[in-house]
Amino acid sequence: MYALFEDAGKFLAGRVMSEADSSMQIELDSGKRVKVKAANVLLKFDKPQPAELMASAQTLARDIDLDLAWEFAPEQEFGFADLARDYFDAQADSTKQAAALFRLFEAPHYFRRLGKGNFKKAPEEIVKAALLGIERKKQLAAQIDAWAGELVAGACPAPVRDQLYKILFKPDKNAPEYKAVVEAAKRSHTAPLELLKAAGAIDSPYQFHWRRFLFENFPKGTALPVLPAPPIKESLPLASVQAFSIDDSATTEIDDALSVQGLGSGTVVFGVHIAAPGLAITPDGALDKLARERLSTVYMPGYKLTMLPDDVVQAYTLTEGRDCAAVSLYVSFDEATLEPKASETKLERVPIVANLRHDQLDSVITEASLAGEVPAAYPFATELAFAFRLAQQLKARREVVRGKPETFNRPDYNFRLDGNDGREPRGDERVAISTRRRGAPLDLIVAEAMILANSTWGGWLGDCGVPGIYRSQASLAPGMKVRMGVRPAPHAGMGVAQYTWATSPLRRYVDLVNQWQIIACARHGRTAALAAPFKPKDAALFSIISGFDAAYTAYNAFQSGIERYWTLQYLTQNDLRELDATVMKDGLVRADELPLVFRALGAEAMPRGARVRVHITGTDALTLDVHASVALRLDDAATPAAEVPVDDTDAEEAASSAGPLTLAIDLKDDDAEPSAASAASVA
Repeated sequence: MYALFEDAGKFLAGRVMSEADSSMQIELDSGKRVKVKAANVLLKFDKPQPAELMASAQTLARDIDLDLAWEFAPEQEFGFADLARDYFDAQADSTKQAAALFRLFEAPHYFRRLGKGNFKKAPEEIVKAALLGIERKKQLAAQIDAWAGELVAGACPAPVRDQLYKILFKPDKNAPEYKAVVEAAKRSHTAPLELLKAAGAIDSPYQFHWRRFLFENFPKGTALPVLPAPPIKESLPLASVQAFSIDDSATTEIDDALSVQGLGSGTVVFGVHIAAPGLAITPDGALDKLARERLSTVYMPGYKLTMLPDDVVQAYTLTEGRDCAAVSLYVSFDEATLEPKASETKLERVPIVANLRHDQLDSVITEASLAGEVPAAYPFATELAFAFRLAQQLKARREVVRGKPETFNRPDYNFRLDGNDGREPRGDERVAISTRRRGAPLDLIVAEAMILANSTWGGWLGDCGVPGIYRSQASLAPGMKVRMGVRPAPHAGMGVAQYTWATSPLRRYVDLVNQWQIIACARHGRTAALAAPFKPKDAALFSIISGFDAAYTAYNAFQSGIERYWTLQYLTQNDLRELDATVMKDGLVRADELPLVFRALGAEAMPRGARVRVHITGTDALTLDVHASVALRLDDAATPAAEVPVDDTDAEEAASSAGPLTLAIDLKDDDAEPSAASAASVA
């Protein structure tokens, strides 16, 4: 005697070797013997042989018309043998009974499984819905197959093009567009990015990087709503100063200006004046919600996305020739020793006499002219001379706290796109890259003035018991990163007891938040904690920190990546085949005269700081990769690495920008759920 039984959703048949009340010992065709519960045995038969029955029944099952079987089936619960007798004939043999079992089991949309070979037919509306779903699934599979065929043939279907960035970076792995790309990549044995590039899905490398950034950070678009700039209602006193700002010519969001009073009197009052949108924009107002959504201005060569609408920025920016609302910090210094005596914060209108542009004045305002060694034929010569002397002293004091001097081994790089007048770049413009020495006199003056204001206001907020958003760094030890929090804490990198961001309220949301808190202190003094918009342990502050940190990191990463794109364009446009560079670590080198870090074959075994000339064999504007090898070592190979200075504190960040593009496409498991996305690198 033979028996057909179910085992974990599979049907098996074999010879019955022994039988008890609750189980059977069955020998399969393979010779393996298994113990089967009696409840799992569905059919006993004497002929044909098990293998023959299984094969014949499976063939016969495919011919059973499910619609007809559903019509034959009774409304109440029934067994597969009952259906076989109704469908085939009253004397349906074991093969026909097994065929009915197999067909019923594989059609749950027609028949509900009740166990032990029993079934109940599904209601008519359920069957129709299930059949419709099955048909849709077939159509979808056919669509995926057709799209994959188009991609392999070098054409990109419109739905795939429309979902390009979602497919590559934040895919729904059950979406047909994603499955089509995976299927096409498998068929063609081509990396997904190369496949899509060959199919014309990517218009240009620049647009690829730009649209990816917009997809990830501005899914609703970049257009800002038209909102009026609210007026400052309170009457502000007019400051008796002559203030000037120092920015580059492209800057329209002029947040800060400086003033110097009392030269020659023994006590000099140094003023830092910050644009005061916080006097007009109110927390939870329309402009606040807008700024909180964007969190910062996004910068890139030739273009920017401002945090606030341009009309609003122009209402509060420190434009020359206007008396502008400002939050002013006045610090009194001994003119001879430059020791601070007192500080005071005022809410006032400040006359902005001039907007100085350092890109026009850097060659004129030099250390020699500020020290009186050569004539100083420029505006505010005496004020700038004092500000430079003060900046040098403030920097020296911070360096004592830091424990080591700040070094500026690399210049700042400026990108200029020919023919671009602030419009969104196309990506094919000719690019010029110029350098500006970091720590240049005007640069140092502004930097130290802002550090003075941010550290002073940070301490003042703490003294008033008002929370703010601080940046801190516990030490300069490797791996010790700058963190944001709501309590004052030392910033080892800056060499100050505490440090806020409060000097760019037109460009950074945390600065606007801190400005509201500072305004409360200026108005209410020691009772400011009761009037400040954000209270101690306010959950909103932590939410702002979290959102800002993520957005600012993403914006900076994009700026770094798009500057790398333009640097590669510069190499191509100028046909540069060789670059002098300095070895960093892990095969990375840093170009001496361009903002470019990349891997060079042959640099892996060289010491850090070694000077080399590398040969550029190619670039990839899509993956932002550089293909290069060391052609020549420029310094003495016998020179110990320790004697060759090199600054690679940002080597990790450089390594990430020098590596391959990372996509969220998994060719190994295209049936995974959306939440199970895993990254796949595509060089």
